Amino acid sequence: MQQVKVGRRVGRMIGRMMRHLQPGEPLPHLLAGAAQDAVVDCALYVRGVRQPGGHSFQEAYAAARRRRNGFVWLGLFEPTWAQFAAVAEELGLDDLTAEKALALERRPAVERRGEVTMLVVRTARYVEHAELTATSEVVDTGAVTLLIGPHFVVSVRHGGAGALADVRQYLEQRPAMLGNGPWAVAYAVCDRMVEVYHDVATHVEQDVEQLEQTAFLRVGGCDVQQIYQLKRELVEFKRAVVPLQAPLRRMNDPAVVELPPPLRQYFADLLGRLTQVVERVGSDNELLDSILQARLAQVGLDQNNDMRKIASWAAIAALQTAIAGIYGMNFEHIPGLQWQYGFYATILVMAAGSVVLHRLFRRSGWL
Repeated sequence: MQQVKVGRRVGRMIGRMMRHLQPGEPLPHLLAGAAQDAVVDCALYVRGVRQPGGHSFQEAYAAARRRRNGFVWLGLFEPTWAQFAAVAEELGLDDLTAEKALALERRPAVERRGEVTMLVVRTARYVEHAELTATSEVVDTGAVTLLIGPHFVVSVRHGGAGALADVRQYLEQRPAMLGNGPWAVAYAVCDRMVEVYHDVATHVEQDVEQLEQTAFLRVGGCDVQQIYQLKRELVEFKRAVVPLQAPLRRMNDPAVVELPPPLRQYFADLLGRLTQVVERVGSDNELLDSILQARLAQVGLDQNNDMRKIASWAAIAALQTAIAGIYGMNFEHIPGLQWQYGFYATILVMAAGSVVLHRLFRRSGWL
């Protein structure tokens, strides 16, 4: 906690330093290098068209505020407090908003804080693997936090999944869509995430089907640990997909979000496609539960069969032990003890008894 507080103080101090620099004044060398590491792209858009030239965020934001149909899109990848401080200072974000924007693990949500709306979306990607093992990583998740204001959108991405370069390229080729402002970026990001969810769900379904085909094989069948591992990965994917339904429903509430009218139907369609993914995930989860229960029942049945075999052989061995134990007692008067063929007769009785017991156990299915 103390380190977080120190980081906040350092971040605010760096933000104030950057804000009071003159437009043409170079940044301190260390700070400039650190900030540049986190910036994926920064662009100024006017009427849906990207403006030429390189811009710092401060310059682009100032230019966007002077244009009625202009906004700036700043993309950040895993920034630190120090790197995010200048942006937070420029946008007037409070510490709580900045802390939430930099949080590594957050549920999908939409929050309105003054003129700034925060939208959190979980990212996901399918991890290719030659075969499913007890430690295989199947689904990798991350998060994208969007800070949306009248003339800006800041995307903060955490994790290897959910790169937004394709989203930016897609929008720049559709100036009519991008002309709707920062909320067009929010829609495109959500649309991209839902599209990826569908792809991940398809690959996970294939893994589930493969487990289903091998679950009941006597030789080379799947292990229970493989089922547990896939179920854990599916639960992680479910935590990314299912909670996004509530924010998308709230997006259609004008009291929560002031969406441009042309985008409302797009978000409504997006919610419908997300519902399809949720249904697929639920179906896969139920199928995995059925496979797991069936596999556990099969394992229990196999163990029961093994116990019956062990008990059968133990009964056969008990007969030999009983006869040998009786004739091994130190008594003078035991039938056949003085007979010259007594030893051979005893061995014959033990062998015959073993054969009879073995045939009886085989006939009853125990061996």
